[in-house]
Amino acid sequence: MAYDIIVIGSGPGGYVAAIRATQLGFKTAIVEKESLGGVCLNWGCIPTKALLKSASVFESFSHAADYGLEAKDFKADFGAVVKRSRGVADKMSKGVQFLMKKNKIDVIMGMGKLNAKKEVEVTGTDGKVTVLQAKHTILATGARCRQLPNLPIDGKKVVGYRDAMVLPQQPKSMIVVGSGAIGVEFAYFYNSMGTKVTIVEFMPRIVPVEDEDISKELERVFRKKGMTIMTNSSVESVDISGSGVKATVKTEKGDIVLEADIVLSAAGIVANIENVGLEEAGVKTEKGKVLVDKYFKTNVDGIYAIGDITPGQALAHVASKGAVICVEAIAHKEGKHKHMPEPLDYGNVPGCTYCSPEVASVGLTEKQAKDAGYEIKVGKFPFSASGKASASGATEGFVKVIFDAKYGEWLGTHMIGSNVTELIAETVVARKLETTWHEILDSIHPHPTMSESIRDAVEVALGEAIHL
Repeated sequence: MAYDIIVIGSGPGGYVAAIRATQLGFKTAIVEKESLGGVCLNWGCIPTKALLKSASVFESFSHAADYGLEAKDFKADFGAVVKRSRGVADKMSKGVQFLMKKNKIDVIMGMGKLNAKKEVEVTGTDGKVTVLQAKHTILATGARCRQLPNLPIDGKKVVGYRDAMVLPQQPKSMIVVGSGAIGVEFAYFYNSMGTKVTIVEFMPRIVPVEDEDISKELERVFRKKGMTIMTNSSVESVDISGSGVKATVKTEKGDIVLEADIVLSAAGIVANIENVGLEEAGVKTEKGKVLVDKYFKTNVDGIYAIGDITPGQALAHVASKGAVICVEAIAHKEGKHKHMPEPLDYGNVPGCTYCSPEVASVGLTEKQAKDAGYEIKVGKFPFSASGKASASGATEGFVKVIFDAKYGEWLGTHMIGSNVTELIAETVVARKLETTWHEILDSIHPHPTMSESIRDAVEVALGEAIHL
């Protein structure tokens, strides 16, 4: 069985690579060990957003009186919420199946692995091994939940994100270890559904990769929602011998013991680079990642890697863009594409966190801009001053913009508030087009919208605030 391109892994990197390959005239196969769509569609981005939407609707019912409405005798059916989430995931996975058929991509189920001949060996569920040959092989094997040595996951009392999506019943209390995107999203979901949530974060602030002002605002809102936030803290050990969990937490003031029904380990992810034949094929790795050039080629001819297993942000949209760049670069060298694609700009990748309020950012934080030597102009516009936000009852949060004072270059944007994950694209496109503050102020933003708060923030940066 010979192909032009074989893709190992069918997540947002793998299936996009396979589709783009067939569009460019390559005979393509995709190898998947579990479900088409990978973690993102089945156990990550999509089903978690379904859970979060249920929590948001439930929260809206709880505040119905704020809108002059009366909602009585409503309650959350935790099992039904989980069932809906799984249904959304299944629908999206079936959508990928359709795309594979539409694009005439061979789907081969099983565990894919490179061998010394740079062939792909696929071991099916029956143990049978099939050997595939391809001129080009793209590794897109994704990542999994990181397991901390002092916090072993048993899937019952200490769980990872996959377990947290399908718990048989809602816990009354939960300790969330880690406050990155995964941690705060699950913390918001369970807190909104009525679980008592405690977040334990090793760093001095939650969502530590975000601008400091964003961290402060999210912590303020989460505390207001009733969550307990512990920063500069770490879970040293857990005792699961009783009916629940006793977690020993190291804090600046000494060790304390927290009790809860369940502990969620949300301490990040680790790349799936084991048992895929990297050593046999001679592919170089460093710090748990596959080393690639700007077109995602490894040190071995004919072998490429994209997505979470490569250096850079472990995000679905990064994997998808990398997939297109990788395949188009291959196609250009073989005369199937007119030009070499532009390399991925890791400095202009948006990050989105879907708790409530949402968090979205791109570019440099204020500290990063200062550390880089820029003289900056900073503008911050609160949604409490937005007409649309007030009408919607979504006044928490703000938009923060950062510009280079000398040339007007848009260095970064950081948002926290309702639906800001939809607003961040304006900054991404504008930065790609090398837009300055002048073009933003010269562009009409519709009223009333949340998006006009971006323009308002730019006005604040320039000392020309009208609505504040």
